[in-house]
Amino acid sequence: MTSQFKAEVFQNQYLPQGFGEIHAIMTITSEDVVETSATSNGDRLFGIICDTSGSMQSDNSSSKQTTKILAAKQAIIKLIQLMPENTYFFVVTGASDAKVIVPVVLATPHNKERAINLVRNIDANGTTAISTWLAEALAQFNKMPNAIRQALLLTDGQNDKGDDRALLAVLERCEGVFQCDCRGVGTDWKVAQLQQISHKLLGTTDIIPDAQGIEADFQQILLKAMSKNISDVNLRLWTPQGARTVFCKQVSPDIVDLTGRGKSVKPQIVDYPTGSWGKGESRDYHFCIEVQPGKVGDEMLAGRASLIYTLNGVETKITEAKILAIWTDEEAKSTKIDRRVAHYTGQAELAHSIQEGLEARAQGNFEVATAKLGKAVQLAHQSGNEATAKLLRKVVDVEDANTGTVRLKREVAASDAMALETRSTKTTRIPKSNQ
Repeated sequence: MTSQFKAEVFQNQYLPQGFGEIHAIMTITSEDVVETSATSNGDRLFGIICDTSGSMQSDNSSSKQTTKILAAKQAIIKLIQLMPENTYFFVVTGASDAKVIVPVVLATPHNKERAINLVRNIDANGTTAISTWLAEALAQFNKMPNAIRQALLLTDGQNDKGDDRALLAVLERCEGVFQCDCRGVGTDWKVAQLQQISHKLLGTTDIIPDAQGIEADFQQILLKAMSKNISDVNLRLWTPQGARTVFCKQVSPDIVDLTGRGKSVKPQIVDYPTGSWGKGESRDYHFCIEVQPGKVGDEMLAGRASLIYTLNGVETKITEAKILAIWTDEEAKSTKIDRRVAHYTGQAELAHSIQEGLEARAQGNFEVATAKLGKAVQLAHQSGNEATAKLLRKVVDVEDANTGTVRLKREVAASDAMALETRSTKTTRIPKSNQ
């Protein structure tokens, strides 16, 4: 089963003479299900990758009621119980080395029972070498190359520095094979390390402050994974001869820079990965294309964006939209900024302000931190991004959101600062009142 897709482009297509930079927002929505399949048999393969280093044996820092490894095992068991019987799954655990606790199996009642018994015997000890975990997961995913492949990875600590080069190498091999959502439990892990993995593998990174929350978070990831019905979808961008793509970014539901991920299909055509899609899903993409400037009255097709999936070597175009350019000497037309373009430009600035503000705060540069986080408060308020505004209020006292006047809080929980950092790239769509 796959979905029909609809694509719309929002832009100001009018440019002044001598100007050649075009910005456009493309909204893609998967709609009604039709009787086709993007995979050979519609199979799904869900992989669970769990940290079993020694730190997972420690008490959960907030509740003190259970160890993190016990909470993780309970969450994995619940996931296995909830797994649809037509789904395949596996379980990999990892410390300095990785172990395949449950190899790829179909989620039949018998296989589930056997897997749960194996999970109950998981123990935690050793250090952290995430490259080995991903390598074992990759081997499992390679058993089902035509399936919709999704993984979740849980850790509570930092990857060993000696594993950095190996991690980069294995991520190159994993890219395009499976997607991976990363979760950090507690506050001893590094946001940038998990984001390195999730960005490369088209997933998400988030914090689970309390080990008691692992089970609920895991279930949300599984629910989302089971909703996917088409995999390995690429966003194909054609541009005219002499044009240059300045950037291609996903800007909703969160910001993911795809510019460096593009692969040339043929001259003037580049494919950008978008991963798997589910029914009712909607995403926005921001293109910036530089073309040869035209004269007043000239019109051109500046770009053509389409969604493509390939099955057994056969390409299928799902939807397409055009990006236009018209040169004019009417200032009222050429100076107008499309509202969606302006909105997502502001959302990108909001993410940068948060990241720079938190970095300055960590380095003790409180003046810069106050200015950057104050700007973030102002941008969040103006764009209606209430989720981010709420997270910001845990780090700063807001005196005036309209002007971004704030004071840094003296005491901030590490989990609150990490939540703001991990979720800084989550965006909100333009308020309907402004459309």
